[in-house]
Amino acid sequence: MQIDMTAQPELAWQEQALCAQTGADFFFPEPGSSVREAKDICRMCAMRPACLEYALANDERFGVWGGLSEKERYALRRRARHA
Repeated sequence: MQIDMTAQPELAWQEQALCAQTGADFFFPEPGSSVREAKDICRMCAMRPACLEYALANDERFGVWGGLSEKERYALRRRARHA
């Protein structure tokens, strides 16, 4: 039996994302900690739009995704619902 370990095409962006090379600590900080470092890394990442799209589509509620914190993604979803 052979198991295909290649990334699914819709998740291929994750292999190229800067966060994959940095580590999760920046992107999932302790509650109340700064997310500035994670956002700085996201700003330099070409995969930021795909990351944010993934987070919104999959209702990611924790961490920094696509350069936005949990609160920022929540506000974005709320504005989209009311628009």
